Amino acid sequence: MKILFISVAVLLIVGTESCKKTYPATDGGDPGIERTIRFQLYSEKDLSNETGVIKFSIFIRNSHKTLFDSSFASMQIKDLPDAAHKIVIEKTVSGNGNVDLAGGFSYEIENVGNSWYIDTSKAGNAFKVIDYAFQ
Repeated sequence: MKILFISVAVLLIVGTESCKKTYPATDGGDPGIERTIRFQLYSEKDLSNETGVIKFSIFIRNSHKTLFDSSFASMQIKDLPDAAHKIVIEKTVSGNGNVDLAGGFSYEIENVGNSWYIDTSKAGNAFKVIDYAFQ
């Protein structure tokens, strides 16, 4: 019984290790370097009559993988805040100081379609604001 248990444990460890993705050293460089992206979402238009449902998500990617993604709760378009009350989220990622990053918003309007807004942060840039005024 103990031999079977050890065999299963070794199989699980080997199976788990084989699923990990690795990337060459060019995927970001020094793991101690931190970069912060501030996402700002608002609208400058009067959307008070827009009752459609919208779902936003934010993301940060390097050329190899998605480093961060998160979704907002669904809301009615009319509930998007104005510039004085914008939604602000900051995310810091490590180990990508030597590569360009892409970040932005993707959104889906129920029964209409989806779209996105993408901006870039050049290698070495420690802080980036992605400011999106939804139209």
